Amino acid sequence: MNHHVASMLQTYPKGLGTIDQQKLAACIEACFECAQTCTACADACLAEEMVAELTQCVRRNQDCADVCETTGRVLSRQTGKNVALNRALLEACQAACQSCAEECEKHAEMHEHCKICAQACRRCEQTCT
Repeated sequence: MNHHVASMLQTYPKGLGTIDQQKLAACIEACFECAQTCTACADACLAEEMVAELTQCVRRNQDCADVCETTGRVLSRQTGKNVALNRALLEACQAACQSCAEECEKHAEMHEHCKICAQACRRCEQTCT
């Protein structure tokens, strides 16, 4: 885990009010980890001989990576509040992670990278709740 996320939240000059810093840090970390894992999985899918059969997986990997990265970045900003946007991003992140995990799970027995990716997506999906 990236301990810098929690450290940065702890150094916020105005405090975070009632926000659970541990849960927020875990969510941010899961978002960035999932984004990286989905990016790597999409790349691995492209290197597979049966790449044509993995088109949907690549697409969901890329979509999930983009949504997770954006969610992690927005949640990292605490100056000012935009509760409605944060909630919408968390819901979008959950949906992207669920969709990607479901697709990767279809290929998990044949491709280890899909198995790992599905696990990262499920973790992120759970922490976004």
